[in-house]
Amino acid sequence: MKKIGMVSLGCPKNTVDSERVLGDLVSSGFSLTPNEEDAEVIIINTCGFIESAKKESIDTILEMARHKAGGKCKQLIVTGCLAERYSQELLDEIPEIDHLLGVGQYPQLKNIIADVDPLSKNHVATPAEYYESYTDRLLTTAFYTAYLKISEGCSNRCAFCIIPKMRGPMRSRSPESILAEAEHLARKGVKEFNLISQDTTMYGFDLGMKDGLVRLLGEMAKVEGLEWIRLLYCYPTFLNSELIEFIASEPKVCRYIDVPLQHTHDEMLKSMKRQETELGVRKMIDEVRLKISDVALRTTFITGFPGETETHFRHMVRFLCEMEFDHVGIFTYSDEEGTTAFDYPDKVPQEVKEERKNILMEFQKEIVLQKNRERIGRVESVLVEGFDPQENYLMTGRLASQAPDIDGQILLEKCEAEPGQIISVKIKGVADYDLIAEPLQTAVSHEP
Repeated sequence: MKKIGMVSLGCPKNTVDSERVLGDLVSSGFSLTPNEEDAEVIIINTCGFIESAKKESIDTILEMARHKAGGKCKQLIVTGCLAERYSQELLDEIPEIDHLLGVGQYPQLKNIIADVDPLSKNHVATPAEYYESYTDRLLTTAFYTAYLKISEGCSNRCAFCIIPKMRGPMRSRSPESILAEAEHLARKGVKEFNLISQDTTMYGFDLGMKDGLVRLLGEMAKVEGLEWIRLLYCYPTFLNSELIEFIASEPKVCRYIDVPLQHTHDEMLKSMKRQETELGVRKMIDEVRLKISDVALRTTFITGFPGETETHFRHMVRFLCEMEFDHVGIFTYSDEEGTTAFDYPDKVPQEVKEERKNILMEFQKEIVLQKNRERIGRVESVLVEGFDPQENYLMTGRLASQAPDIDGQILLEKCEAEPGQIISVKIKGVADYDLIAEPLQTAVSHEP
């Protein structure tokens, strides 16, 4: 059978799509190779969210296209968000592309590769055909951790976001399919699930479920072998009391909530077509911190949205300093065609966007340093990950309050534990966004 190579770009939701494709191909008899030089078929799962992601996707396509001229590659296939968004443009500009599929055509890949259903340089126009089951996923993460996608698409209409046009309205997966996947992966050794979607807190709404996410989490907590469940992409408006109280009461659900805010000034929130207000956000944060002890809050902000004045920005700085979030991601506004904001006046110069981003990051760095210093001397549970690639004599790990890839980590001294173990450690020091700790023992702990 043909050897398949795959390059996956973009967010964790794209990672899950790629893992599902790889699992489908392997179960269909294809072999995989990590080296593009050996691949007879190269698949690039692209991201098309913002300008930098689009550039990375196009550069990768052009780089992989060289293997058709001087390598073993016979089929170059482009999938994912960029393919969905700019199908004809890609086919017109990059003739090396053999097949191009949008986000709803992943299940057709195995037939296209096998030439059972050959296509000739056409964007697939058939109805969407999403995977019903995810139990064939081939994880590309470490064996003990996985992303679990609980829905597809988004029904929010944020002015800066193109996702609803690329991925369609929100569609929740059935609880049965999610639980089957969780049980399957837990049997294979996965201890940590990071729940993802475009809007995690809206899970089950389209299925007519009341408190759908709470009900799903309750069932997931019963899965044997699963120890940490972390919530990512929680829309602030729908982070309600029932969910907050459940997180506080269920030991397997990490005391960690990722709640992207994007801005804090009501004028900006309205212009962004967000549903929340500053007062509503403040009340939500107060309730979370009141009911969930030691909760870690993560958020994201956008600088330089059209019409953002110095007053709006200074308001966001004060809010950030007052709220003292544990983790913050800050992005400059990207002007994306097809979004509502693309036609807005009063664009902010790129250098101003960057300056404002840097100012926010400096304030946040000081907040994180202070929070980390306050942890010195505490005993914490840590998921051991492996050796630090920069310091190969040190092992690394993460607290339940640290999501993979986006937050800090724990640098472990004198650690003999194996990757995937959850151990108790004592925090000894701080290294910017990271912490330094020494293991106390290697017994598994169940408290996140």
